[in-house]
Amino acid sequence: MFTERVTWVHHWSDRTFSFKCTRNTAFRFVAGEFAMIGLMIDGKRVIRAYSIVSPPWSEELEFLSIKIQDGELTSKLQHIEVGSEVVIMPKCTGTLVNSALTQGGELWMLATGTGLAPFMSLIRDLDTLETWTKIHVVHSVRDSSDLAYNADLATAFKLHPVDGELHEMVAGVLKYHPILTGNGEHRITTQVAMGHLPIDVETDKIMVCGNLEFNHQIADWCKAQGMTEGSIREPGTFVVERAFVEK
Repeated sequence: MFTERVTWVHHWSDRTFSFKCTRNTAFRFVAGEFAMIGLMIDGKRVIRAYSIVSPPWSEELEFLSIKIQDGELTSKLQHIEVGSEVVIMPKCTGTLVNSALTQGGELWMLATGTGLAPFMSLIRDLDTLETWTKIHVVHSVRDSSDLAYNADLATAFKLHPVDGELHEMVAGVLKYHPILTGNGEHRITTQVAMGHLPIDVETDKIMVCGNLEFNHQIADWCKAQGMTEGSIREPGTFVVERAFVEK
């Protein structure tokens, strides 16, 4: 177990926030994976699965979280400040990784809410950028305030000098599709079913990360199109992350 110090906190809305913390040099992960992180609360270690927002080459770790007022962890986690301590378990895992998909075609990353987190890591990962000709990030939320990292995605990280030349690489492949359901826009599941998202099921690949119902609906649609669910052991044409922050 690593104990890390919080270096930055940003509240997107009354529903979501992000934070960064220091990273032990022994901590390793693959873009798209999640870690078990949390806090020591009343002498007890309370941890949950959180996808890592930062790319593998980053010197810090970044996470995106929902706020649950009566949640065992997030009721406390949402109040952390710079200097606070968080605990991180050393082993990372997850299915939203390049190796779980067969190569070829374009990549579609479909996310609701904080399900965007692993895609933020993947879109800045060099292996990901070199694998796909186009990467579509589709992020559906209720209100514009919940569009975490909207400016980063809309500009392909142009405003992040720390990322160096990454902007040019990301800009060449990234297609960003924000969806605001509170403004009357159709949910991702509806847009997929109606053919509003130009997914070529014969060649494109899909990654899915969101709430349980969303994941099931997209997975069912993929299977109905003849797509196969991938895993680390056996790559397929779509993958779904089955870990959740907190219930």
